[in-house]
Amino acid sequence: MANLIEFKLFAPRNQAATLIGSFSDWKEIPMQKGEDGYFRTEIQLEDGSYQYKFRIQTKSLNFALDEWVDVIDPYATDVNEEEKHSILRIKDGQRIVDTYVWQNDDKPLPNNHELVIYEMHVADFTGDEVDLETRGKYKGVIEKLDYLSKLGINAIELMPVNEYPGNYSWGYKVRHFFATESSYGSTEDLKHLIDECHSRGIRVFIDGIYNHTDEECPLMLIDRNYWYYENKHYPEDPDNYWGPEFNYNNYDDKLDVKPAWKYIGDVVQYWIKEYHIDGIRFDAVRQLANFEFLDWLAKQGQIHAGPKPFYNIAEHIPDTNAVVQPDGPLDGCWHESFRYFMIPHITGEKFELERLKEVLDPRKQGYATAINTINYLATHDRQRLLRELGDRGIFDKSAFARAKLAAVLLITAIGIPMLWMGEEFGEYQAKSKSVTQPQPISWSLLANDQNRDLFEYYKKLIALRRQTPALQNGNIEFFHENADAKLLAFHRCYEWGSSVVVVANFSDQNLNKYHIPNFPTANSWQDWFTKDEVKLKEDGIVTDLPALTAKILISQ
Repeated sequence: MANLIEFKLFAPRNQAATLIGSFSDWKEIPMQKGEDGYFRTEIQLEDGSYQYKFRIQTKSLNFALDEWVDVIDPYATDVNEEEKHSILRIKDGQRIVDTYVWQNDDKPLPNNHELVIYEMHVADFTGDEVDLETRGKYKGVIEKLDYLSKLGINAIELMPVNEYPGNYSWGYKVRHFFATESSYGSTEDLKHLIDECHSRGIRVFIDGIYNHTDEECPLMLIDRNYWYYENKHYPEDPDNYWGPEFNYNNYDDKLDVKPAWKYIGDVVQYWIKEYHIDGIRFDAVRQLANFEFLDWLAKQGQIHAGPKPFYNIAEHIPDTNAVVQPDGPLDGCWHESFRYFMIPHITGEKFELERLKEVLDPRKQGYATAINTINYLATHDRQRLLRELGDRGIFDKSAFARAKLAAVLLITAIGIPMLWMGEEFGEYQAKSKSVTQPQPISWSLLANDQNRDLFEYYKKLIALRRQTPALQNGNIEFFHENADAKLLAFHRCYEWGSSVVVVANFSDQNLNKYHIPNFPTANSWQDWFTKDEVKLKEDGIVTDLPALTAKILISQ
């Protein structure tokens, strides 16, 4: 039985548009333009799958005036990029994305302050650890979820999963905002991945690319200057121009609409409602540079997410407290300064106590709460720690000792820790020089003793953080420092439960029988790694501090 299905296209400044598709043997079907700026038509369609696109008289200046061009629906939830058409599915007389049935919406998920995030590129996450059929796909990620659960991860941050040209990319030049990357699998596969994450108490964040688009995004072809800045938003910053930039200042007073606001607002609502995501990492916030829009967009996300926890994250390089609550529009900010100042301390190039304390306690940088910063040692845009060490001639035992020291500081600092995939076992591949060349992580490294040992170390540290409220709040006290010995000690505490002391030796010298005065009081202290009791005397403690090592003590 056929039902009337409406097709519509928002193009308020364009003169004419038609619909063409498999249902009409690709012959043009006229569309009528309403006063609201939409072209519309209705046709009778039975349940099934159809291909279609719009033909429109463009207003984009890179075409002849009112030239007819074919465009994929800007709201298409599935596309065929090779044949340049949108894909429509009808079931029971209604448009659908797919028939997936969610199974785990009732499972409890961690709150923002409890998070340990794992940044992941779907195509490169799985190598020969999984079957060839699932390698580099959503299904391959599902096969590795038990590994992530074992590590202690409770949130994954997916690099862009929107449909992009070709079969491999980092995805940061989006062409189709509602469609998912077909080379990773189907829409059902992505939903299944998110559902399986939720079944394990793992939240899923997506990368939101809302600053710019690909040059062949449908909006570009319809009416470039209606949705985008006519020229570069930041002409003085050519190195950080990645494509046409949305113009969030443009207001259509005739229709009382801000076109870019409406479109991206619809995108965010769709991903929350259709894919049940738990947060968004907003790419290139510094370049987007519109806090009013971001504040509105973040609030829209919270509204659509309902009662479940949601996390709005800014990628703003360099990081700034201005972008996070209570004064900023978003919840958390990638804490680039943590990495920037931590790496030279781990490599031994410098020791500056005040810089260390600033990134371990971001309140000193003006951040207000423990969820305002996302700390990391590496990301897709930065070299991995073992690569940083190797580039400085530091290898093997010394490199892994420093990696463990860095891991302790990452997990015990104020802020949300984030790992770039493979960091937990010492992946050392150089950062990709091309975003179009696959670079799967080297799971075979886990067969090496040192790599496996680092994995187990991270696993223990993450377990400590997740079970210790003192490491999830915004309190930290630096109670001992020694610039000459390159040593720093700090205390993390909470109103109830265990408190934690970290004593970090950044030097390459063992500090035997080292005296730490003014040690925090507790009934007793235990070395978290060895489980040995540490005796507290009236004048503090005396302990051995191996080179390039952080000691963790837990109150009993």
